[in-house]
Amino acid sequence: MKRIKLVILVLLLTISLVPGCRLFRRTPELVPNPEGFSLPGEDSESEPVIPAPINQGEYVEPELKVFVAGQNKFQFMKMEDYLMGVVAAEMDTAWPLEALAAQAIVARSFTLQKIDEDGGVPARNAHASTDIKEFQAYDAARINDNVREAVAATRGQVAVHNGEFIRGWFHAYAGPRTALADEGLEFNGPNPPYIQIVASPAESVIPEDQKEWQASFSLAQVRNAVRQAAGKDPGSITKVEIGEKGPSGRVVRFIVNDVEVTGPQLRLALGSTVMRSTFVDKVSIEGSSLVMSGSGYGHGVGMCQWGANALAEEGQSAEDIVKYYYRNVDIVKLWE
Repeated sequence: MKRIKLVILVLLLTISLVPGCRLFRRTPELVPNPEGFSLPGEDSESEPVIPAPINQGEYVEPELKVFVAGQNKFQFMKMEDYLMGVVAAEMDTAWPLEALAAQAIVARSFTLQKIDEDGGVPARNAHASTDIKEFQAYDAARINDNVREAVAATRGQVAVHNGEFIRGWFHAYAGPRTALADEGLEFNGPNPPYIQIVASPAESVIPEDQKEWQASFSLAQVRNAVRQAAGKDPGSITKVEIGEKGPSGRVVRFIVNDVEVTGPQLRLALGSTVMRSTFVDKVSIEGSSLVMSGSGYGHGVGMCQWGANALAEEGQSAEDIVKYYYRNVDIVKLWE
């Protein structure tokens, strides 16, 4: 009997040493990750892959072909170097480190999702562009030690939902609450499940003079904007009404005379830095002008930057901040 047990033990040891043969497989989910994020392969349902156009090998930091709009040329940049310029341009570089780190995760996710979906900026034959109208803002001159530390602290980290890069939408200030994708951005398709309406915590940090806005537009300007946005001429403006509001309270449809125009379309046509949001609470014709007032700055979808600032001030981590604005997502590290 002892001889049989010895033979069995020898056979088991021999099998275990043969390459490719394993008697058991450790379940990755049961092994805690000391860094607090997942690694590719730990969860088959959340295993993103670096997009093919920039994939230079597993766990290897990609290099991007970036169109530098101001100089009308291309520049090749490592992903993390590019992101430092994005974070510096998109957020106040003096804000708390965790807010900047959250911006880095979201901007990295945004970049990879765009490249994964259509190659980046196909009109420029580039993976990214420094023109904010085409991609994300970028300003290398604003990079400081705070930005460098935030990007380095989140190196390779992206937010994913069911194994796919999230659409990393973000904006300056949500007002009372964030928006769904269709009402804030007129997104063509079902609302991504990770984009939900959440209360804005920005009230505690945003300056009083930036919480609300008011703007005045000449009726001639409004007529041209409606013609541009809706493709119909409303004629001389005599009436402007809020036709419909979305779940977050933003205007999704205006009625100008008898012409309907969406909130996002009208905002872009009138100027998104003047009509700061579609969270409009008052619309009135006063003399030869249309007067609007509301709160918020930007489309309201995804991460509110002022809200990220507030959460960081409260001691929340970058991962906490990202998961507050994008529900049921995982933070995954794609390269070292």
